[in-house]
Amino acid sequence: MRGEDLQIDRGLQDQLDFTIGDALTALKKRQQADGHLIFDLEADATIPAEYIFLNHHLDEREPALEQKLARYIRSIQQEEGGWPLYHGGAPDISASVKAYLALKITGDSPDQPHMAKARAVIHRLGGAEKTNVFTRYALALFGEVPWRAVPVMPVELMLMPKWFPANMWRFSYWSRTVIAPLLILAALKPKAINPTNTHIPELFLTPPEDIRDWQQNPTGRWTGKMFLQLDKILRVVEPYFPKKTRQKAIAKAEAFFTERLNGEDGLGAIFPAMANSVMAMEALGYPKDHPALVTAKKSIKLLVTEENDETFVQPCLSPIWDTSLSAHALLEAGEAPMGESAKGACDWLASKQILDVKGDWAEKAPDLRPGGWAFQYNNDHYPDVDDTAVVAMALHRTQNPAYKEAIDRAEEWIIGMQSTNGGWGAFDIDNDDHYLNHIPFADHGALLDPPTEDVSARCLSFLGQLGMICRIPPSSAA
Repeated sequence: MRGEDLQIDRGLQDQLDFTIGDALTALKKRQQADGHLIFDLEADATIPAEYIFLNHHLDEREPALEQKLARYIRSIQQEEGGWPLYHGGAPDISASVKAYLALKITGDSPDQPHMAKARAVIHRLGGAEKTNVFTRYALALFGEVPWRAVPVMPVELMLMPKWFPANMWRFSYWSRTVIAPLLILAALKPKAINPTNTHIPELFLTPPEDIRDWQQNPTGRWTGKMFLQLDKILRVVEPYFPKKTRQKAIAKAEAFFTERLNGEDGLGAIFPAMANSVMAMEALGYPKDHPALVTAKKSIKLLVTEENDETFVQPCLSPIWDTSLSAHALLEAGEAPMGESAKGACDWLASKQILDVKGDWAEKAPDLRPGGWAFQYNNDHYPDVDDTAVVAMALHRTQNPAYKEAIDRAEEWIIGMQSTNGGWGAFDIDNDDHYLNHIPFADHGALLDPPTEDVSARCLSFLGQLGMICRIPPSSAA
């Protein structure tokens, strides 16, 4: 190598070292006293919009906060007028309709330029009638569309045995926690109080009451056509389901989600499930001061992230993920494993391992000992192998013997969570009944939790780091 090239390389190395050192200092400043780190988890416009919907569904308004949420929603509106699901993405019809309704609820006039632009985009995308199922549920609760606008999902689904082709245990964790209270809402059909009497007929190309073909085949295949016919049959017979059976099913749905309310961390520790649980408890007649309802509402407020002029709502909190990735960064940057920052992060992570609760995953592995980590502060029913692998790899990198038992339990749990095809889903074993993706309800494309390449790769990385990548059948199968 010539001297001038070496000089350039040294300059780049110095710059790189400075940048890494600067980032390391910033990371340490974000570390909490107990060792963990947490960063904002920003989603799209739908979560702050749904927070506003919830307030107006219950008539529990927060005018100052809602104005900050509205400012945030306006700030992420695209120049052409729509709202995407991710930065730089195409405008999404469902996100745009929710954002528009939220802004109108908080006082924005349809005549304002940003609202006119949003309306034009929504019309171009087919009108509010083209929104996805979850958006149409929200619109049905506000009386914007008839209940026939949503697929028939009888609450009696809760009574189906595990062998039945469509039952709660065949859905992903996030679907289960969202659907259980949603089934109650679909059965009881409560109407949002909507104190501002806000409506959005201007977003529909066809008046909702005139639309006859609300349900669509999400995949376009013959299986989807079959499920569309089943939806039509269920729509006819559902009103004749026995009342006692319906009450039993509602009680079972209530028991399912109340057993998993998860304190101030909320049902499933994700906003959509939390919001549905609050609306379901209200629909069931829970008094305002009922401890479960009070705590569920508080769990939602903990997701509100206030800044100076704008406020957004996180879909969930991410301390385990943030701390584990930060621990890897600290160690990669040369921090001593027993140093204050790295050890503080790893000690905190070790303390959050779930060792005593057999969550929903145990339905497929009843004899497997718990040993995983969740994504959030507390979500004992729903640890995931993704977080578990990343956390355990960080603990293992320190070579601290104090973490050996935690790593061993993580290894045992991850191996036990391997699916039949050799891969790993995030939260469940063999959650891959792909025929369910053809039901009209599944148009959002996230009903299941099948094994995926990225989750499986992280599990293999963990097993490989332990030196067992080629020595045991699970690794070979993956």
